[in-house]
Formats: sequence, C-alpha cells, structure tokens
Amino acid sequence: MTTMLRAEEDTRLSRRTEPPTWVVVALACAGQFLVVLDVSVVNVALPSMRSDLGLSAPGLQWVVNAYAIAFAGFMLLGGRAGDLYGRKRMFLVGLALFTLASLGGGLAQDGWQLLVARCVQGLGAAVLAPSTLTIVTSAVPEGAARARAIATWTAVGAGGGAAGGLVGGLLVDGLSWRWVLLINVPVGVVVLAGASRWLVESRAGDGRRLDLPGALLVTAGLATLAYGIAQTEAEGWAAAETLVPLGAGLGLVGLFLAVEARTKAPLMPLNLFRLRAVSSANVAMFLCGSAMFCMWFFMTLYAQNVLGYSPLSAGLALGPSSLAVVVGSKLAPRLMPVIGARNVAVIGTLVAATGFGWQSTMTAHGTYVTTIMLPGILMMTGAGLGATPLASLATAGARPRDAGLVSGLVNTSRTMGGSLGLAVMSTIAAARTAGGTSAEALTEGYALAFRTGGVVLLGGAVLMLLWLPRGMPARQS
Repeated sequence: MTTMLRAEEDTRLSRRTEPPTWVVVALACAGQFLVVLDVSVVNVALPSMRSDLGLSAPGLQWVVNAYAIAFAGFMLLGGRAGDLYGRKRMFLVGLALFTLASLGGGLAQDGWQLLVARCVQGLGAAVLAPSTLTIVTSAVPEGAARARAIATWTAVGAGGGAAGGLVGGLLVDGLSWRWVLLINVPVGVVVLAGASRWLVESRAGDGRRLDLPGALLVTAGLATLAYGIAQTEAEGWAAAETLVPLGAGLGLVGLFLAVEARTKAPLMPLNLFRLRAVSSANVAMFLCGSAMFCMWFFMTLYAQNVLGYSPLSAGLALGPSSLAVVVGSKLAPRLMPVIGARNVAVIGTLVAATGFGWQSTMTAHGTYVTTIMLPGILMMTGAGLGATPLASLATAGARPRDAGLVSGLVNTSRTMGGSLGLAVMSTIAAARTAGGTSAEALTEGYALAFRTGGVVLLGGAVLMLLWLPRGMPARQS
C-alpha cells in the first residue's frame, strides 16, 4: 500500500487545481521558442559583436558553437533528469540558467565572458528543451488533442528558428547586438513566473537513480561529436582537428552503448530502440533535420550575398515561409486521423523535397516571388506537415517513465541532424563555388546545396514509407 501511495504521489506531485491545458501548452511552447530562437538569432549580430568586443574570426565562430555544443551534448541527460527529478523542476532550472546566462552574455565586456555565457545558455537549453515536449505530452491525453498540441509545439519551435533572422535584424538595427541576448531576460522571467504558478509536477515513480557513468559518457560523446562537426567549417573534413574529435565522439558513444547494455538502471534503456516507432521516427527526424535546418541558412545567404538584401529585409522576405511552417504544422493533426501519421509524414517530406528542387533552380538575378517566396513556402509547409507526425510517433510508444528521455532523444536527433547537415551542405556549396565571390559562383554553390538536400529528403520519404509503423503504436506499460 505504501509503495502504491508513493508511486501515485511521485507521478503527480502537486494536487492543486490543474490549470487549463492551453496554459500548460503555451508555457511549454514559450520555453521551446526561446531555445530554438537562440540557435539562429545570434547570427545576425555576429559582426557587431566582433567590432565591439574585439573577437577574432575563430572566436566569433565559437559564439555560435559554444551554444550548439553544450545544447547537443547535455540533451539526453536533461531529458532523463526530468524523468527522475521532475519535469517541472527541470523546466524551471533550465529556464533559469538560460535566462541568467542571457543576462550575462548581454552585459559581457570581454569575448571570454560572452563565450562562457553562451555555453551556460546551451546547458540551460539542454535541460529545458526535453521538458517542453514531455510537459505537452503529459498534459494532453493521447489522440487528436495530443496531435494538435504537438503540432503547436512543432510550429512554435520551427517558428523560432525561422524568426531568428528577422528578430535579430530588428534588434541589432534598432538597439544593439546586446539586445539579441537581453530580450530573453524579461520573456524568461515571465515564463518562469507562469511555470512556477501553473505547471504541475510529474516524474517517473520508480525511485531510480541517475546512471552517472552513462550520463558522463553520452554527454562527453555527443559534445565531442558536436565539436568535431563545428570544426569542419574552419578546418575541413580531412584535417586532424576534425577527424580526431569525430572519431573520439563516436568511440565515446559506442562505449556508452556498451555500458548501457550491462547496467541495471541505464540512462537510456536500449530496448527503446526495439520500438519501431521510436527508432524509425528518430532516424527520419535526423535525416529531415539535416536538410531542413540548412534552408534558413542558405536562403538568408542567397538573399543577402546574391540579391543584395539587408539583414532585416532578408528576415522579412522569409516571413511567408515562417507562416507556412505554422500552417503545415496545424494541418498535420487534421490529416493524421484520416490518412495516418506515416502517410502525412511522407507527403510532407515530398512537398518539402519539391520546394528544395524548385529552390535549386535559383539564378543570380532571380525575383523574390519565384526564387524565395514560393519555393520557401513549399519547403516549410512540407516541414510542418512532416515534423508533427514524426514527433507524435517518436513519443507515442514509450513508457511514461521514459517520456523525458524520449523527448530528449527527439531533440537530439533533430539538433545533431541539423548540425551535421549544415556542415556537409556548407562543404558541398563551398566546393562548387571554388573560392569564387561573384553572384553567379555563389548561386551555383547554394543551388547544389538545395539539390543535395532535396535528394536527402527523397531518401527520407522512402525510409518513412518502408519503416514507420502504419498506425500509432500502443503506449508501453
């Protein structure tokens, strides 16, 4: 009886009157928006940061990499910590870290201070991000309502990435680069207050402890892999500075898997990957993320470097694409009960691949409607359509005790896929450009990157058709 009561208490710690579901979803999505926005919003401010703080070119790149590496490295640990210590608690801890680090970065007077702040921001984001999806899936019962909630979470996350250029341009042009970071502070404080008041605590009720060896190995492995991927831009793929961390990262991840197979209470139970929905949806997310993440990067470069748009104008030019993500994400849960989650994911990926193919026909003298707006709308409508069913499938079959871990895995697959895809696509574009700086040479490089991304998406669509389950799997007990 005592065990039963304790399990019940652990599963739902707070017995206050539960808030409206839309409040819970809104708070979780606000946290996700901040995390994803910060991946891209800083890019616009980099030149101003360099001149103000005297950063070197490698130091400037580390303003981006410090966040990305900490984010990718600690994500699985953040997800499991939510399962063991409470999703609300980890949401608050992650958001508090993120907010304080944003304040520190915005007030930085030296380059090293900014880099430390960005690293702590990434750590906070890694703790926060898995909890956002877990809170959404815990607050809404399985079925059409949960699919709509996940669609909102997907749209907000994609919108955060899309809005980075526009928000960054507005803040840098209107105020200063510091507000790219400082803007997180008032938003973070408001969300912290709302989450403290309205979120209800939940966690796995089995009294397990954190698998410390597994946590150290997977964090070190993913962070080292992310570092190796980041090195490709500066050093190239064949340099020892790239190959050594990539090899070390893969070795650490392999050692992590070996340790998990022998541990009684592993950080990541390997039997999770026996669930077809979990394994297939995460692989599909990795592939799609490797292509989709590049879209904003190359579209912004094309608009500015080839068509001559200002940073703010480039952000505004991608506005219709940002709205298209929302439309696709909100359309997906309406289609999933009719034609199935797998088919919606495949259709969305094919729509996105069509947009990538269209974008690859860009010219150095293209017009806005035919070389930015319409192909961008296709790409992002497809991204929204595809991401929602994949996230739903990836989280549907797991046990409640593993919900945070699965959410962390979803975010890790998408983040690592995006990082690796951007590194590969940048190399492909640079090889085609061959050092040329003319509009024609740059356009050829960008076009090849989009063409390659389209091929990756077509391969992803085939994989989904063959591997994703036909219907939503039953949740494991």
